[in-house]
Amino acid sequence: MAGIYIHVPFCKKRCIYCDFYSTTHSDMKDKYIHALCKEIEYRKIYTEGEDIETIYFGGGTPSQLEATDFEKVFQTIYDNFKVNPSAEITLEANPDDMTDEYLNTLKTLPFNRLSMGFQTFNDNTLQLLGRRHTATQATEAFHRCRKAGFKNISIDLMYGLPGETLEIWKKDLSIAVSLKPEHISAYHLIYEEGTILSKLREEQTVKEADEDLSLTLFETLITTLKEYGYEHYEISNFCMPGFHSRHNSSYWTGSKYLGCGPSAHSYNGKNRQWNTSSLHQYIAAMESISSEEKERIFEMEELDLYTKYNDFVITSIRTKWGMPLDRLKNEFGEELYNYCLKMAATYIKSGKLKKEGSRLVLSEEGIFISDGIMSDLLWA
Repeated sequence: MAGIYIHVPFCKKRCIYCDFYSTTHSDMKDKYIHALCKEIEYRKIYTEGEDIETIYFGGGTPSQLEATDFEKVFQTIYDNFKVNPSAEITLEANPDDMTDEYLNTLKTLPFNRLSMGFQTFNDNTLQLLGRRHTATQATEAFHRCRKAGFKNISIDLMYGLPGETLEIWKKDLSIAVSLKPEHISAYHLIYEEGTILSKLREEQTVKEADEDLSLTLFETLITTLKEYGYEHYEISNFCMPGFHSRHNSSYWTGSKYLGCGPSAHSYNGKNRQWNTSSLHQYIAAMESISSEEKERIFEMEELDLYTKYNDFVITSIRTKWGMPLDRLKNEFGEELYNYCLKMAATYIKSGKLKKEGSRLVLSEEGIFISDGIMSDLLWA
């Protein structure tokens, strides 16, 4: 099993909190598509012939692409990989791009899952964040997607936003569950260094949510979504039964994935690779593939046993499936197996970690200190 991630770097405008690589230079789109298709073909051996079970178009704003763009990319993927007929194929989209006309276009393509970034239903906060849509546009877009026949829709929410109160968050959650999406991702706002939002905090124009409020918002998130039947299957992700994100879950279970496009990351169990975070450099590198002087498109890190162990801890503990202890012993040996259980003992005794069969799983209490637990289990 393997996945393919396609990074589409184009945005009409940048949100003030975003640190993902993106550009507003949409005039380079044709060259990007050409380069992307070359990379997909050039790097097809990375997944070592495994069937492709998931394809995910992320960004940036993938919904800035047109039908002909998607057709070229899909044709290249299907020409070079064996894609499972039941593969999960996701498009990240901005709500204001989801017009009836655009949705009719998407229905002619292999997409069977949509992921839309709503963030909040508070118009003042949406405007502050630099989002292109209003709360009304978001809900209307969701209903249009349903009407178009999409039966697997994920929405993104954010909490800990500037000026947010518990009442505002409860209203956001109330509107979200009323839409009945199959999947909800909810992330605490992070003030990433170098973003406009971080600068506004330094200038004291906005204030970061304090720890007590953040904890209350997280507790409310978990309680509310559980009440409405959502499974809390990963720290920031919730789904109706059977609708977990298969693509993101592949990251957490150690499956191989190929990342194509500027800044995209790849993993094959032996090394990690990441592409240049520059559209110009990316295009130049792909154009040079046929020439004698090839530009390097990616950086690579070979993974030793201890790095693989640390990755295993961070990715497995964060899910409802937890850490498979038999895999821990078989893949990493007695030393790291015993080390992990020794470091976990205090948390098991306090009930923050629990053994369920042959798995080590966060308890409901442990979820709230998951970062600290994972940090303590890492090989220093």
